[in-house]
Amino acid sequence: MSSNDVVGDLNELLRDELAAIETYRHAIEKMRKSHGHDPRFQQLTDMLHDHEQAAGKLRDLVQRIGGTAANDAGPWGTWANTVLGAASLLGDKAALRALREGEESGVKDYRAALAEVSAVTMPEVLDVYAWNLSREEEHVRQLERLIAFG
Repeated sequence: MSSNDVVGDLNELLRDELAAIETYRHAIEKMRKSHGHDPRFQQLTDMLHDHEQAAGKLRDLVQRIGGTAANDAGPWGTWANTVLGAASLLGDKAALRALREGEESGVKDYRAALAEVSAVTMPEVLDVYAWNLSREEEHVRQLERLIAFG
């Protein structure tokens, strides 16, 4: 796998993270009025921070490899916010399901990316992918609990 391929994969994952950041910000803003004091609401803020941290790690890797990091979510961000906006009109459970679907997509993308990276030639990329994947998997579990509880 060439460094250009790695930069392309990193930027694709970075765009996914930027879309997640936009989507979580939108969801948090929509739910703040009705759920801002609920401790479960804090979980969404924590997930947002995880995505911000993941984006930072991906951005740093792109730059260390010599690439130019993506700076917006592209069409995925627009689509994700549209879906979340429609879901929030239908209620919190629908919005939480939309967030979970985004996280499940992220899990799939990180698993695919991990399968392509060599631990020998790109150990730092492998570490970031593995860390981000573990966070995405935890987000799915947290959102499933929120959906079941809500």
